[in-house]
Amino acid sequence: MTNISKTANLTRIHRRIHKWLSIPFVFFLLLIGITAILLAWKKEFGLIPKTQTTQVENPQIWMNVDDMLSISKSYMRDSVGKSEEIDRIDIRPDKGIVKILFKYHFTEIQLDGYSGEILSVSRRNSDMIEKIHDGSILDFLFQTGAEGSKLVYSTITSLALIILGISGFYLWYYPRKIKNFKKKSSN
Repeated sequence: MTNISKTANLTRIHRRIHKWLSIPFVFFLLLIGITAILLAWKKEFGLIPKTQTTQVENPQIWMNVDDMLSISKSYMRDSVGKSEEIDRIDIRPDKGIVKILFKYHFTEIQLDGYSGEILSVSRRNSDMIEKIHDGSILDFLFQTGAEGSKLVYSTITSLALIILGISGFYLWYYPRKIKNFKKKSSN
């Protein structure tokens, strides 16, 4: 077998790999690409709530964090009717506010850290997009309490992207190699 036929055979193999791997994964790779753009531009697209600032003039002493949690939980339970289980707290001392994010929905409450007044209740669309991006949306929807879907999704799509990148390189490289073989053999 000549160098040209060996290289042409390798090109066909890489083309098959590239084609058959890209067909099932094109949706997921597009999804990852689109959500990555949305996450990179989340502030510009308004996908996260605007951070408020304290309304207290001459603020002195912060409220107790437990009191702030109690305010946000009772608001969520009584006014919104959603789960009050808290996922995380984001304290912004320079702004004088506390952001409270919930575990089973994408709601964010911003409280004044000095008065406890609720300054904003908004949906955090960027958190939902992030969960779609990394595959943890299935763990969230089924409330598994684990990251199994995220790990499987991220691993499989990343491996597919690596293989597509390598096979794509060889689909570019081998034809050039064949062209050089033909050029050398004609001289």
